[in-house]
Parts: sequence; structure tokens; C-alpha cells
Amino acid sequence: MTPKISRRAFLKGSLTAAGSVAASTTLAKTATALTREKQEPLATLIDISKCIGCEACVYACQESNGHKFAEPKKPYPKMYPQTVPVEDWSKKREVTDRLTPYNWLYIQHATVTLNGEEKELTLPRRCMHCENPPCVKLCPWGSAKQEDNGLSRIDPDLCLGGAKCKTVCPWKIPQRQTGTGLYLDLLPALAGNGVMYKCDRCYDRLEAGELPACIEACPENVQTMGPRTEILEKAHRLAEEMNGYIYGEHENGGTHTIYVSPVPFDELDKAIETGNGQPHLKPVEDSMAMGNNLARAILLAPLAGIAAAVGKFYKTAKEADK
Repeated sequence: MTPKISRRAFLKGSLTAAGSVAASTTLAKTATALTREKQEPLATLIDISKCIGCEACVYACQESNGHKFAEPKKPYPKMYPQTVPVEDWSKKREVTDRLTPYNWLYIQHATVTLNGEEKELTLPRRCMHCENPPCVKLCPWGSAKQEDNGLSRIDPDLCLGGAKCKTVCPWKIPQRQTGTGLYLDLLPALAGNGVMYKCDRCYDRLEAGELPACIEACPENVQTMGPRTEILEKAHRLAEEMNGYIYGEHENGGTHTIYVSPVPFDELDKAIETGNGQPHLKPVEDSMAMGNNLARAILLAPLAGIAAAVGKFYKTAKEADK
């Protein structure tokens, strides 16, 4: 298994990678144009064959997004019913072997047989950023949203931590941190239980014309970002070259995260550790094509719009009181 690197090693790797990123200004400009001009959605190609499991991307994500992490208020309100669990990761921020409210990207390990030889493959896992994301369409509070560039995020100022987004996500990606967010000022014993967190694809960096931190820090150029049609073309060329396989093109109706692997994904899924915060690699049907989900999305849309408006008003009023 590839050993973890220290933060010092991460910083050194980031500087090494910076040279290759500096040469890819076209990609950064493309990301900016797609974000601001509402053109084709952005997608990311992840070449599993290149990943060495160094975790430079993991540390870069934490460093870049640390200002977005929760600082929960304790003691936590007593919840009713008492079956509602407290989910507190605030003292376990160093955890990097799964997704948490403080770790939005992690490395999965799989030992597989490739060309008759046992091989260790590693792959970055985070939100898949679906084309038609159920977390966004089925959020009753409008706190989950899809940006103009097609990537999805959760607004922590509007989220009540009800975990609907995690329930409807095929990979159960979003993770909850208790003791933070709007619910504390509304109905702390009854409403939600914190805020849900997941990869937001460094939306603020993209808006500033920069690449997501994980791409910028990777010393092996594992990830490539660009318009989805171009990314899919590259993915198919790469899969043909390595006689490989693609994941994310059709899963859940299509995602903006496209994996290419030298081994079948059903074999990878058998080899990886899965569980809470450790997503699977199984085939996924289009959940938003189901009649019930579509009907719920239509019914929730007006409610989500009203809730979002109220939440924004509340946020503005609260900031004005400071």
C-alpha cells in the first residue's frame, strides 16, 4: 500500500505540480469562461492508472477549503426524537480514509489482478457532481444548488442538516456536522441537526479563474478538467488506448466526474472498502428518471424557492446585527 505523505511532502509535491499547472493556462481560462458565460458544463476526467495514492490532492483540498469548515457550538442541543444522532467530526479532522465534513476528498485503495499480476490501484473519491443531481432537486430547503457550470454545492448558510441530500444520493456522499448552521437559531431541538458538507469543486477558485485545489496539487496529472463533451472524448480515447473502462458517463443519468480504469469497475468495487463515507463503484440507474422523484422535485421546487428566500433574508438580517 502506498504510504501517506506528510504535509511537508504535500507542499513539496504541490510546488512540483505548480510548473505543469502554470503551463496549462488555457484550462484555467476555459474554466473561467464556462463559469461566467454559462456555456457547457465542466467535467473532470480521472485517470486511475496514473494515481499513486500520495494524498497530495487530499491535503490540498483541506488547505484550500479549510475556511469553509464548521466550528460547531457546544454543548449540542438535545434533539427530539432522541433517535436523531449527533454527528460530530470536529475532533476527528485528521481523518483522511473516508469522507467527512472536514475531508471532502479521499483515496480509495484496491488490490486487483491486472494482466496476471497483482496490482494496487488508488483513486480519488469525492462528490460525482451529477448532471441532474437528486441532492439539488430534492432538497426541500433549496440549500443544495447547481452552479451555472454544472457543478453542485451545498450552501451552509441555508442548510438545516436534515440529510435528505445524503438519503437520495446514490453514493451517500454528503456528510453531516452537528452543532452548526441555521437550525441553532430556528428550532434547535426539532429542526435538522447541523449542516451537510461535500466537495463543491472549489467553486470559488473556479470563479476566480483558478483550478480546483486537487488538480493544481497533483504531481501526476491524474485529473483533467474541461467541457463535458471534450472530457468524454478524451475518456473514450484513453479507455481505448489502455483497453480500459469508463465510470460516470451514464451512472445516475450522467455525472461530471468521469473515471477511466484499466480494470472493470465491478472488480474495483469488490476490492475497495465501502461503508459510511466510503462510496461504492456499482452501476447506478438514473434516479431522477423515476416518476416519484420527478414528482417530488416538482412539488418541492416552490417550497425550496420560498425557503431559500427566507433563509437569505434571515442571513442578511443576522449579518446586519453584527
